[in-house]
Amino acid sequence: MAFPIRVNDVMSSPVETASPETTASTAAGRCHAGSIGSLVVVEDGEVLGIVTSDDFVRLLSEESSPEERSLSEFMSTHVVSVDASATLGAAVETMFEHDIARLVVFDGDELVGLVSTDDIVRHVPQILQRREIEGHEQQTANYYRHQETAYEKNDWDVEGTGLDDHHVNVGDRVEFSKTISEQDVRTFAAASGDTNRLHLDEEYASQTRFGRRIVHGTLVGGLISAALARFPGVTIYISQDLSFLKPADIDVRLTAVCEVVEDLGRNKYQLTTDVLNEDGEPIIEGQAAVLIDETPETGQVTVEALASG
Repeated sequence: MAFPIRVNDVMSSPVETASPETTASTAAGRCHAGSIGSLVVVEDGEVLGIVTSDDFVRLLSEESSPEERSLSEFMSTHVVSVDASATLGAAVETMFEHDIARLVVFDGDELVGLVSTDDIVRHVPQILQRREIEGHEQQTANYYRHQETAYEKNDWDVEGTGLDDHHVNVGDRVEFSKTISEQDVRTFAAASGDTNRLHLDEEYASQTRFGRRIVHGTLVGGLISAALARFPGVTIYISQDLSFLKPADIDVRLTAVCEVVEDLGRNKYQLTTDVLNEDGEPIIEGQAAVLIDETPETGQVTVEALASG
């Protein structure tokens, strides 16, 4: 049975909007600050147009002083919409039909998102990873399926050896790598309440023994949980012991390495749980006990091909 990918699975939401009176300089500043490629122009709840990076480039090439031009003067009024429940295949066909790279997404009469070719391309790995493979053989090389996770990101790397989709064995190993960014640190501080200035205030941190801001230790340890989530099945923590050996700097790529070292019986396993820095040096060493249940049947799905209707 196939479960089609819908537009609301991949769209960017909430939508970044602006009024038609917004100046080009203000709009460009918002796009730059938010690392976004477009703004939907809205007035009294009605979508009037869209401004993209292409529109800004065209404005700069045509005007000597474009900063104070309002969006209404150079926005694209050819706005094509798609329903949030439409299949991804239908959205792709609409883009081809109108020769555009973005669709405004509505849920009924409500503007709920924006879907672009970038959004679609970014989710291709996740679409492929969720495809159920029948009659597979045990994987002795890289583990390439992540049906236990809701999604993956392009800058996350997952490697695994000795993994089987139905069983966990001694020697099975997963490595999960990501760069912990400035945004990650600030989001974690807000979510956890750990607003220690050592992690957030450069001047303050420069006067500590570290001489700089560092990543929260618990956030670094969270990479271990991310690696455990990539083992086949539903992984549940029982216990975790950690030793923090070195601090982790912000915007540095780290790798969590988890390896099964003992089968404790009744779906319980003992693992080594380490985190390495970019030089391969351990900054955290640990041991964990986990319970790994079988993947629920609802987690085993087949996803439609990208361009199917």
